[in-house]
Amino acid sequence: MATPNLSQEKSALLGTESIPSLLVKQAVPASIGILVMSLNILVDTIFVGNWIGSVAIAAINVVLPVSFFIAALGMAIGIGGASIISRALGADDRAKAKRTFGNQLSLTIVITTVLVILGLFFINDLVPAFGGKGDIFEPAKIYYRIVLYGVPILALCMMGNNVIRAEGAPKHAMIAMMIPSVGNLLLDYILINRLDMGMEGAAWATTVSYGLCFIYIAWFFLSGRSELMPSLKQLLPDWVILKEIGGLGFVTLGRQATTSVLYLILNNILFELGGEDSVSAFGIIGRLMMFAIFPVLGITQGFLPIAGYNYGAQQWKRVRAVIYTSIKYACILGVLIFVLLFVFASEIAGVFIDNQVVIDQTTVAIRIVFFAVPIIAIQLIGAAYYQAIGKALPAFLLTTLRTGIILIPLLLLLSHYYGIDGVWISFPIADISSTIITAYFLWKAMQKLYEAPEKNNPLDTEEV
Repeated sequence: MATPNLSQEKSALLGTESIPSLLVKQAVPASIGILVMSLNILVDTIFVGNWIGSVAIAAINVVLPVSFFIAALGMAIGIGGASIISRALGADDRAKAKRTFGNQLSLTIVITTVLVILGLFFINDLVPAFGGKGDIFEPAKIYYRIVLYGVPILALCMMGNNVIRAEGAPKHAMIAMMIPSVGNLLLDYILINRLDMGMEGAAWATTVSYGLCFIYIAWFFLSGRSELMPSLKQLLPDWVILKEIGGLGFVTLGRQATTSVLYLILNNILFELGGEDSVSAFGIIGRLMMFAIFPVLGITQGFLPIAGYNYGAQQWKRVRAVIYTSIKYACILGVLIFVLLFVFASEIAGVFIDNQVVIDQTTVAIRIVFFAVPIIAIQLIGAAYYQAIGKALPAFLLTTLRTGIILIPLLLLLSHYYGIDGVWISFPIADISSTIITAYFLWKAMQKLYEAPEKNNPLDTEEV
C-alpha cells in the first residue's frame, strides 16, 4: 500500500481533526490574509487621497467594478473548482481533483485574456458608464488601462489561492494573499511619493504586485508542495468538469457581477445627488466593507474546504458541526466589529482624507451601512454551504439575494425619495432581509443532514 505524501496527509486532516481546532487553523490564516489585503486597500486609499487627492480616490472607485468583474472570473473558477476538488479529495479521487485543476488553469487564461482585450478596446465607453465623469474621467482612464494589463495574472492568483486552500494548505494561501498587499504598499511609496508618478504610479504598483503574487503561487505548485499539479493532458477540456466548474463558479461570478452593477449604480446615483464628494465617501465605505468584516470572511473561507471535504466523505455529523461552529464564532466577532465601527466612525473617516464634507458624510454612512454586521455571518455561511456541497442553483440565489435581488432595487427606490440618506439606509435593510431568508433555507438543509445516514465517520461522538 502506498504511503501518502505530506500534502495528502494535510488534506486528510479535513476529515479527522476536531472541528473547532480545524476551523481555527483554516480561518485564522484566511483572516490574516484578508486583513493584510484589506489593510493594503485602506492604506492605498490613504496614500492616494493624501498624495494625489480626493478625486483620485473617486477615480479608483470608478475603475473597481471593471477590474473586479474580470478578476472575479478567476475567483469564480477557483471557488467552483475548489468545491469539486474538496469533495474529490474527501472521496479519495485524486485523479478527478487534478483534472479539475488543469481545467481551471486553461479556462482562466482563455477567458480573462479575451475580456481584457475587449475591456481595453471599449475603454472610452466603459469609464464614463461606471461613473468616470467630469474631473474623474482622465485619472480613472489612466488607472483603468494600466491595472487591466495585470488582471489575467490577478485572476490566476485568485483561482490558485482557492485551490491551495481546498487541499488543506491555508498558510500558503495566506502568504499568497499577503505578498501583493505588502508589495503594493512599498511600490505605492516608491512610485507615488518618491518618483511622483501620480495615478500611473498607483496603477503600476497594483499591477506589479499581482505579478509578485503569481510568482509565489506558481512556485507552490511547481515545487511539489501540492498534490494537484496536473499533467499536460489534464489541461485539455473535460466538459463534465467544466460544466460543474461553470455552474458553481457562476455563483461567485454572480456575486461579483452584482457588486460591479452595485458600484455602477451607486457611483452614478451619488454623483447626481452629491457630486465628487459623495462618490469619494462611498469609495471609503467600499474599502471598509472588506476590512471591517475580515474575521467573518476568514471564517467563511475556512468553512468552505472543511464542509466540502466532509460532505464528499459523507460525514454528516462533521458537516453539521462546522456549520454551527462557524456561525457562532462569526456572529460573536460581528458584534465586536459593529461596536468598534459605531464608536469610532468619525475617527476612521478622518484617517482617509482631510476634507470635512467627505468626513461628515462617511461618518453617517458607516454607522448606518454596517448596522447589520452582527448577523451577516448567517447569510454568508448559508450561501457558502450550498456552494461547498456542489448545489449551484440555491448557492447562486442565496449569494445574489442580498445585493442583486434586494439591495439594488432598494437603492433605486429609496434614493429617489430620501436622497443620500436613502442610499445608506438600503444597506442594513438588505442585510437583515437576506439573512432571514438564508437562515430559513439553511435550517431546512440542516434537517436533511440529521436524517441522512452516517458513513465512514472515524469519530463516534458529538464532539467533532
